[in-house]
Amino acid sequence: MTDSRPPANGGGGAIPGADSKCDLLEAAGFKVLRPSTAAYNAREAEYYSVSARMSPSCIVQPKIAEEVSKVIKLLVTNTTSNWAVRCGGHTAWGPAADIHDGVTIDLGLMNQTEYDAETQTAKIQGGSLWKDVYSTLEPHGVTVPGGRTSTVGVGGFILGGGNNFYSGRVGFACDNVVNYEIVLANGELTNANANENADLWKALKGGSSNFGIVTRFDMRAFAAGNLALSHFVDGASDYQAGSALSFWSYIRGTSESVIISALHDATDTADAPAFAEYEAIEPRLSSSLRSDSHLNMTIELNFEKGFRSVEPNLTANKSRRSNVWFAQTVVNEPSILKYIIDQHNAFVESWKAEVGNDTFSLYTPFQPLPAVLFAHGAAHGGGNVLGMNATNMRGRNCVLHQAFLVFEGGPELEVEARRRMTAYRAAVKRESVRTGTDVAFEYLNYADKTQDPLRSYGADNVAFLRAVAAKYDPEGTLRRRMPGGFKIPEED
Repeated sequence: MTDSRPPANGGGGAIPGADSKCDLLEAAGFKVLRPSTAAYNAREAEYYSVSARMSPSCIVQPKIAEEVSKVIKLLVTNTTSNWAVRCGGHTAWGPAADIHDGVTIDLGLMNQTEYDAETQTAKIQGGSLWKDVYSTLEPHGVTVPGGRTSTVGVGGFILGGGNNFYSGRVGFACDNVVNYEIVLANGELTNANANENADLWKALKGGSSNFGIVTRFDMRAFAAGNLALSHFVDGASDYQAGSALSFWSYIRGTSESVIISALHDATDTADAPAFAEYEAIEPRLSSSLRSDSHLNMTIELNFEKGFRSVEPNLTANKSRRSNVWFAQTVVNEPSILKYIIDQHNAFVESWKAEVGNDTFSLYTPFQPLPAVLFAHGAAHGGGNVLGMNATNMRGRNCVLHQAFLVFEGGPELEVEARRRMTAYRAAVKRESVRTGTDVAFEYLNYADKTQDPLRSYGADNVAFLRAVAAKYDPEGTLRRRMPGGFKIPEED
């Protein structure tokens, strides 16, 4: 929706005409993709989910940070157009990284990574995918704590926190950013780090896209080695090199749910004792146990994108596939985890009755969130705004629970799917509150658009985010002109 109010900075006034904003950008020398062109259609098709595609008036592709700055200044000063920012475009719902009547600022051409061996810092452009990052760093024998799927974008992943293979050892990805190069709402290009704009530096560690467009992330790198994959929460404080994702999975065409476990060890130990109980589970249907690079492990966890789907290996020759997901956190207690599995199983039967067939899959992954993970943020200086501290976690080991439904059907069935998935989430919330296993934290990168993950960070962190936004965007330009994604909650 186009913003009809005057430009936020009182500048040169709106340029009339439906596509004048795009003409303006093109006249300024930027690469602009227009609707109905092959380049435009190809780029829209690259979104992870069909639900995220919004068909913008045009797509502008800056190549360097200074061009991003100029794009923002032109849009703010000379148009009333709204905009969206795309990095990897991996969010499953819209509008997030795309916009219907406006300009999508696509950072996809800003995908370079440089490694500074002297400072052991990786300088990563904001439009990079994690496969770009890992493949550049691998020859240097180093890596950074990034996405576990190679096609995920750097920008959204880090700004939402960034759970990763190395979280137990170094914390979330955002805790390892030593500097953000960012274009603010007025087009100013600046940096945020421990010594310069330190409040903004902290706010960007989980505060999402509410403060500007990050054009470069400077991250601590460390010796990579190989990861060992085999197929663990209270012991994480003593063994911080492990990473575990377990999917309680009903897969289309099967008769019952199975467990898919992705277990990674950062010490290149394929049979790490921490995973012994996992490996003892029988029957084992298959295993890809091996030692391999960080890059190749993330390639193995890739999901095909483009057909409203998060399910691997789907083709486009069938009816349109949709997905709906959500995320929440509970204390690491067997009773609540069993309740979640019971809800998963009940949902499967309910959805079979709704659609009349079994052309769907439901995945319910569990990821450890041990208390030690969140100590890393403070240890690295500056902290973050995620709220997983004494007030939220209260020193307890927790589990991040996600559920995502993949089904055949269009937007109408997606409405019913979201209603039922919301009911699934609400049932787990009620039971966790009743049993004292509830944790407020909602991981932004897995949250559905019906959730409010920033509010889950706690009142103090939300107040801090509001104060930082007011300081760096006093006109509220980003809230008004960039409507996608999760916004900082208004005061109650």
